[in-house]
Amino acid sequence: MPPSTVDTRTRIMDEAQALILDRGYSATSVGAIVEQADLTKGAFFHHFDAKADLARALVERWAEHDLAHLDAALARSDRLARDPVQRLLVFVGLLEEAWEGLTEPYAGCLFVSYVAEAGLFDEGTHAVIRDTLLRWRTEVHGLLQAAADAGPPSVEVDLEATADLLVVAFEGSFVVSRALGEADLVARQIRQYRTYLEGLFGG
Repeated sequence: MPPSTVDTRTRIMDEAQALILDRGYSATSVGAIVEQADLTKGAFFHHFDAKADLARALVERWAEHDLAHLDAALARSDRLARDPVQRLLVFVGLLEEAWEGLTEPYAGCLFVSYVAEAGLFDEGTHAVIRDTLLRWRTEVHGLLQAAADAGPPSVEVDLEATADLLVVAFEGSFVVSRALGEADLVARQIRQYRTYLEGLFGG
């Protein structure tokens, strides 16, 4: 695919994503996307047969990037720590580090935007979101289980729910950060999760 074609497709996706995060999917028309991207509708439909095709491409790209961050943090925490508890804490610390230094509230999560308007998307699109969240649950639960096997937590705890709590902290902090205009809130919430784990496992 020629570079100019790749650039146009990416431009459409970037502008559409920004608009959807700001306005929501239903309020983002093809006309608004091409106007924002300074393109014609012909250019849009050269790359996407319909708005629904763009929606699927966006969520697949978001999931790919999301899982790349997960895999990078898992690999680095494995290199930096051998003790299971320390590996867990380093993993969460790396996620916290990635969100430090924001100068304005994060735009939000495409998954949240899609779930809020669930009826507008097909099962394949929902499956992308579901599979990504389940992968996070599986990987974080594995780290938690290894820490628990090395030494029982200080209180009885549902490890799967604790794994999901990390994703909940992320998604919830995006909403609160935007509502309050506090750019550092995402990193603070992830730090709070790490503090909870330190108390749970005596890290």
